[in-house]
Amino acid sequence: MATILDGKAVNQQIIDELKPRIAALAESRRPPGLAVVLVGNDSASEIYVSSKVKTCRELGMRSEEIRMAESSTTAEVLATVQALNADFGIDGILVQMPLPKQIDSRAVLLAIDPAKDVDGFHPFNVGNLVGNIPGPRPCTPAGVMELFRRYGIGLKGKRAVVAGRSDIVGKPMAMLMMHEHATVTICHSRTVDLEGECRRAEILVAAIGRTAMIGAEHIAEGAVVIDVGINRVTNRDEAIRLTGGNPARMAGFDKRGSIVVGDVDPVAMAERASAYTPVPGGVGPLTIAMLMSNTVGCAERSLG
Repeated sequence: MATILDGKAVNQQIIDELKPRIAALAESRRPPGLAVVLVGNDSASEIYVSSKVKTCRELGMRSEEIRMAESSTTAEVLATVQALNADFGIDGILVQMPLPKQIDSRAVLLAIDPAKDVDGFHPFNVGNLVGNIPGPRPCTPAGVMELFRRYGIGLKGKRAVVAGRSDIVGKPMAMLMMHEHATVTICHSRTVDLEGECRRAEILVAAIGRTAMIGAEHIAEGAVVIDVGINRVTNRDEAIRLTGGNPARMAGFDKRGSIVVGDVDPVAMAERASAYTPVPGGVGPLTIAMLMSNTVGCAERSLG
């Protein structure tokens, strides 16, 4: 029987561990502060932002939610970021992506003070990641590392494959695993013999951005599989295939008209892996937990 790596449980552990650190900061100086900038009316982004703001407030942190019009210019967003850089009460700045097409996203990300870059995307913090120097790490890969640590999954000497090469997940995930002495291969959609490369993995991280692209033929028997993907399936026959007709999942499909699955075929993953993250409920909850952790860490460094 495979071990299900419960992201919700680990999320709660991390949140509980942050509470005394937040209380200590609030008592000595002030509570940590996180500002989230949302430009436009993207519905998925609004859900993500609401969840982040809600978690902040539940923890007793200062939370600033800044909403800007869809028609905002690069200069206007940069002015907002610069004002937050100068705000002593704000320790973390997160500009929710994607931005409207007329805005220079790279210029906006570069404008964020690296000391307040809780996403860990600024080149300064990417350099710290490469050099294994303390600082904020990209939230999703950092959350996966917490799963490994808390479930006692050792990486030293293990063969690991990361399927996906994005700056947000794939590349930092590989770097973090290398720092823990794993032997890491990065693959992507154009990799020759992707199936064979993935089957070599004792630890397989799927972050390729395609619904259930990783199937049984990609997974070695007994591998640890981390599914980072979030994809919505609206076709009922496809939902039945991907859930094995699971009554609970299909009841959810019939209620909402869709289900969420990852980049790995969930039936194949459950059958072949020794441990795996479900979708939903695996990696997803950890992203917000690590955002809170990064914000608290930035506050501690700022306040000494």
